[in-house]
Amino acid sequence: NFEAGPAPLDATLIADGKPLYDAYCASCHGIDGAGADNWKVVNADWSYPPPPHDSTGHTWHHSDRLLIDLIANGSDFAPSRMPAFGDRLNTREIEAILEYITTWWGPEERARQREVSQQDG
Repeated sequence: NFEAGPAPLDATLIADGKPLYDAYCASCHGIDGAGADNWKVVNADWSYPPPPHDSTGHTWHHSDRLLIDLIANGSDFAPSRMPAFGDRLNTREIEAILEYITTWWGPEERARQREVSQQDG
């Protein structure tokens, strides 16, 4: 069990984040955050399909700071094809998307992600 516990969920951010997620993220990561069926299988170009954002994926392994940067600036990590959204989304909108994504995590994943975010803070 993680000392800090899960962060409380912000209903306003969640409500703001859902339509943003649906508009900008769902086409690749799924309307329910389940990602591509074969997300662990490398593509012919050595990239990977979009991972899930629910508890089965690895989004909750990363700090808020890293996730905000990844959404805003995309990824230069070769196996990722994450596009940049910083020209279309501001930081608060990205935070709202992340808050919505946390609704798919259990309390342990939320607690671990909070701990990682505090360490990266």
